[in-house]
Amino acid sequence: MPEDSQSKGARLRELLRRPELLVMPGGFSPLLAHMTELAGFDAFFLAGSQASAFLYGLPDVGIMGLRDMVDHARHVAARTKIPIFVDADTGFGNAVGVHFTVQEYIRAGAAALHIEDQEAPKKSGTGAGRRCISKDEAIGKYRAAVAARDELDPSFVICARCDLVGAEAGTFEAAVDRCIAYVEEAGADMIWINTLESRQQIEEACRRIPAPVLPAYGGPPPSPTLEEWRSMGAKVAIYPALTTTAALQASWDILHDFKARGTAALADLARRSKESPWGVADRGTLVGSELIRDMEARYLPGDLQRDYEHTHGYVSRPQG
Repeated sequence: MPEDSQSKGARLRELLRRPELLVMPGGFSPLLAHMTELAGFDAFFLAGSQASAFLYGLPDVGIMGLRDMVDHARHVAARTKIPIFVDADTGFGNAVGVHFTVQEYIRAGAAALHIEDQEAPKKSGTGAGRRCISKDEAIGKYRAAVAARDELDPSFVICARCDLVGAEAGTFEAAVDRCIAYVEEAGADMIWINTLESRQQIEEACRRIPAPVLPAYGGPPPSPTLEEWRSMGAKVAIYPALTTTAALQASWDILHDFKARGTAALADLARRSKESPWGVADRGTLVGSELIRDMEARYLPGDLQRDYEHTHGYVSRPQG
């Protein structure tokens, strides 16, 4: 078991015990996770929907497999010191598959995962067409997850995600009943209850479920503010596509602007970046280019040192 995996799991548990709301941006890449850390957030969510979209260009319908997500989670966890909460879809199989899924995510350095109670192949947790497995089968899967976790790293956090609200034959009351059972009978550390339809449902779910609750809102706009999440009793407010939605729209805009205006669009982009109150997001700095030079200077023999002073190279620019 990697040492940093254990400490990150323990750190996430500390965050869940705090009285404050844990605000968790999400996305798909190591760089976005690192940027989230630098912006001052305490945790990052590696979303399966975003990994599927940005790595495969495909919707969130269970196409990515265990090895895809575990290997990607390893890359994300390696590039940041904050805990990484990872999407594990339906656990990549029945209770037997869940056992190996949990242990692979622990070995990858994640701090937590969530497993949803949908049938496979799953659908997006906020989309139509969802079906859920039986309550008894779901309890068995979460019990398997907890047992697999305890064999390797008791600090790792198991989150049970209930997608019953809005699914076929699903009701709010049945969903809350499941969530309570996932904690009391299966031992889940945390509950994610999806697509609640009103603030009243959020408040009731947070009050009745005997564990930290991550509620997702699926009612009419507007969505709850951070202060509303706090006042309703939520422990975690998650924004799975926060970083990727921004990146997607920015890329869409600059591609069309560049097609229409050519290099003038790039010049305007560079100007806007320099005028940002948070500074330019310099790629070289964010990926640690200076670290490579420092390592070369420290460990390479003199005749193998690179001449950075008298050779030419482009610096990273916002438009590049």
